[in-house]
Amino acid sequence: MSEVVIAVQNLHKIFYQGDNKLHVLRGVDFRIHRGERVAIIGLSGSGKSTLLHILSGLDVPDDGTVTINGQDIHKLGEQALCRLRNHSLGFIYQFHHLLAEFSALENAAMPLLIRGEKHSVALAAGREILQRVGLAERLDHKPAQLSGGERQRVAIARALVAKPDCVLADEPTGNLDEETAAQIDDLMVSLSNEFGTSFVVVTHNLALASRMDRNCRLHNGLLDS
Repeated sequence: MSEVVIAVQNLHKIFYQGDNKLHVLRGVDFRIHRGERVAIIGLSGSGKSTLLHILSGLDVPDDGTVTINGQDIHKLGEQALCRLRNHSLGFIYQFHHLLAEFSALENAAMPLLIRGEKHSVALAAGREILQRVGLAERLDHKPAQLSGGERQRVAIARALVAKPDCVLADEPTGNLDEETAAQIDDLMVSLSNEFGTSFVVVTHNLALASRMDRNCRLHNGLLDS
């Protein structure tokens, strides 16, 4: 088996609502290998997005560890965690979260601009990845001038522009019509194959889940693969 990109061990997460304790994750264990595509499925409220937030370092578990490329991310300082997130992870959300005042090209290049790459280098990388996702003619368009599918393509380009080890995607086609969602599914699978990038995809879209290498069901706080 190829090298492990993300390893999760005995992950627990508890939320408190007044006197009620909600034990969302109850000892989750799993690994993501380089180039592997994994779908996380389960009922609404089962903790799928919570798990994804913990994997990204945006939330902290009550117990357990998450390692990315061998680093325990919850032991890192904020600056080191931000650096690891920028270099090792890409993110795609149900809502694209593009920056309205910037062009498609600038949005796609944003992770490299944040990293401190030269402006010309970042834009060249953004232009190349937008060409790969079929938006070569839309580089200068701002999000409001793009269709929903085009905005999501820009979001995918942004997630992949820095060639991360793994992309974390939370319902990436949940806000799209069926035909556009199928096109985005095809695009993610194609780019994963091309770049050797791992994908962890939280989804209710069974068509997308069926195209992953592995499906993991989150149920009663445990992940069954």
